[in-house]
Amino acid sequence: MVLGMDAILRYRGRVITAPDVAAIQGLLAAHPTASRRALSEHLCRLWDWRQPNGALCAMVCRGLMLALHRAGHITLPPVRWVNPNPLARRGAARRPPVPVPVEATPVCAPLAALRPLTIREVRGTPAEALVNSLVAQYHPLGYTHPVGEQLKYLVTAQGRPVACLLWASAPRHLGPRDHFIGWAAEARGRQLRSLAYNTRFLILPWVHVPHLASHLLGQMARLVPADWQRRYGHPVVFLETFVDPTHARGTCYRAANWHVLGQTTGRGKNAPSKRPTRSRKLILGYPLRPDFRAILGATG
Repeated sequence: MVLGMDAILRYRGRVITAPDVAAIQGLLAAHPTASRRALSEHLCRLWDWRQPNGALCAMVCRGLMLALHRAGHITLPPVRWVNPNPLARRGAARRPPVPVPVEATPVCAPLAALRPLTIREVRGTPAEALVNSLVAQYHPLGYTHPVGEQLKYLVTAQGRPVACLLWASAPRHLGPRDHFIGWAAEARGRQLRSLAYNTRFLILPWVHVPHLASHLLGQMARLVPADWQRRYGHPVVFLETFVDPTHARGTCYRAANWHVLGQTTGRGKNAPSKRPTRSRKLILGYPLRPDFRAILGATG
């Protein structure tokens, strides 16, 4: 990465210059008793650094200040408080969801017999625990806490759960997807938040309803953009997911007109070598708007 002569570092797309560092040093001097959290909020207000929904970018700002501290450009006050929540600690053991019992009587019917389906976004509601539990118990990959921005959906029919869908921030580097969009690295860095990644899709194992999965994917194309805008203050224009071809073909995604974009490298995001360390996955994508390439800043 090449920075300008005045630049100190680049952090999450923001170039930090020598005058920026001087301003932060002045802020530290002006608030000698403030905590790291309070300092990050002061800096966000000084720079008017906000999320699309108007909230301060305080967490990102704390990461920036910590990077400058570790590089020796500033000196932060000692850490005053460590979050006791294990989900907030990287590398800490994560508690599995508590199993929630549900009725498992087989559901074998045509899709029309289940309607109307109720699809609820349940993040931050009591029903979120049920979604986490069902995914942990019945999805082949189990449950892992989603990263970044996220949505969770519970689908019920006649009061009974029949499906769950989890969405999260998209992976940063994905060659076939970036090629399909026509992305350069700079545009990807700016617009990655406009993609949503379907991390889990579960039809409960006792539910046998033809066309239910592709029908739900069609509903997601309508609900996810609206719910993402409502919760995070910015739109998404492209959906994506992975499918392990050794276990499935992604038939419901194909039936819902998703595109097969290619395959992953099998290396994972932290692999130290260029050799595959896991099975290669199919990458599928679904543009939500015909002008998605223009919105995402495609160059080709």
